[in-house]
Amino acid sequence: MSISPSAALDAGRGPAEHDVRTQIIEAATAHFSHYGYDKTTVSDLAKAIGFSKAYIYKFFASKQAIGEVICANCLAQIESDVHTALQGVDAAPDRLRVLFTAIVEASLRLFLQDRRLYEIAVAAATDQWPSTQAYQGRIRDLVDVILKDGRASGAFENQTPLDQTSRAVYQVLVPYLNPVTLPHLSVMHEESPKALQELVLRSLSP
Repeated sequence: MSISPSAALDAGRGPAEHDVRTQIIEAATAHFSHYGYDKTTVSDLAKAIGFSKAYIYKFFASKQAIGEVICANCLAQIESDVHTALQGVDAAPDRLRVLFTAIVEASLRLFLQDRRLYEIAVAAATDQWPSTQAYQGRIRDLVDVILKDGRASGAFENQTPLDQTSRAVYQVLVPYLNPVTLPHLSVMHEESPKALQELVLRSLSP
């Protein structure tokens, strides 16, 4: 069920601003939310919208291509929540705490409150859709920025190679970025992220 990055770039065949493309995405989101991603076909979507299946294929290469856009929208919402939470937080240790907390809360809220759409997130994470890979890369970059700022201010140690430290910190976040593992962590999301962030911060102390 995986697709290549090049295929994903060609997923939306119509202009991004096209009203029909937007209508297909909105109808697909509602349909997937009600019936589930795996149980919905392009034919089902065509009937729901009132278009022919061939017409939908003018805009999207496959059902997965539609799911890719929906997944990207969901991940963009998480990122928006994270960046909003980080606004006005200057100290690197505090930014790292906020990053942990915001990612956990936003991920749980977005993916676990709608179990049907959650199926798309699981498919995307399992098959490493391009939108998921890009999202993970941007979170990793954000971790890098916070660590660099912390080292520059003297809040974090700077003896360990930065890429090694960044990779380790990011790996602590991975279970909360992956919707496959989220359900197993949801029962302890109140205390576990806080304990993990404090452990990470102690390891970063100069």
